[in-house]
Amino acid sequence: MTPSSPALEVTRASLADWGIVREWAAAEGWNPGLEDAPSFFAQDPWGFFLGRLDGEPVSAISVVNYSDAYAFLGFYLVRPDMRGRGHGLTTWQAALAHAGDRTVGLDGVPDQQDNYRRSGFAPAHRTARWIGAVPAPQAPAPDVVPAAALGPAALRAYDSACYPAERPRFLDHWLGNPGHRALARVVDGRPTGYGVVRPAQEEARIGPLFADTPEDAAVLLDALAAEAAAMGAPRVAIDVPESNGPATALAASRGLSPSFETARMYTGPVRPFAHARVYGITTLELG
Repeated sequence: MTPSSPALEVTRASLADWGIVREWAAAEGWNPGLEDAPSFFAQDPWGFFLGRLDGEPVSAISVVNYSDAYAFLGFYLVRPDMRGRGHGLTTWQAALAHAGDRTVGLDGVPDQQDNYRRSGFAPAHRTARWIGAVPAPQAPAPDVVPAAALGPAALRAYDSACYPAERPRFLDHWLGNPGHRALARVVDGRPTGYGVVRPAQEEARIGPLFADTPEDAAVLLDALAAEAAAMGAPRVAIDVPESNGPATALAASRGLSPSFETARMYTGPVRPFAHARVYGITTLELG
């Protein structure tokens, strides 16, 4: 008689557990940030899950709650040698209950989008990752200051206008995370955009990049790329929503090249936010 296979056990993951998932993401070419996990867990420490066989991690997912109305799904991964056995679906079903009746967003790779549609997700727009070396600006960036100079209330307000939910816990940690450099542009005494660049497995990643106008976005992109170069990363990567034509044009104008794409998908409505200000999304993992 053949012994039965061990059942997959899906449990919440700790911050210490998440190192293995970052390694899986790096192997998939997702270029995870080197110090992202503490910021992710600051938003919702109960929103991270691992599937285990005999205690060994084989699958992962995050379902992070931002508000009573909105959650975001990411890190949907199964170890390559364990794929095709239903472990991903089991992990998905166990974790998605954490979102309750919230609208859930995700950024889906092309080969999974049909599966996501069958699970109730509808596409909102495509997102392309643009990669390359941004030419050094000829002069200091005008009106650009460290984002901390604005104060937390002003930054939270600007971020809230550009995102489907309030996210102060995540934002405070993201802006102050070791290695993350956050800049804002201030014109006539008010913020007209802000962005963050952080070290990652390969190219430094820029996200978010939120700005009132293409000019504001261009000034900030150049300044953030200069920050990346100063920390030893001459190349940057930014995830640009293709629904924002000026954002795509800006990435191309700086000599960046598109690599892979995803689709932003939602299970239901999200609150209105300023899509036209989103020149680079924060992360593919947490939205």
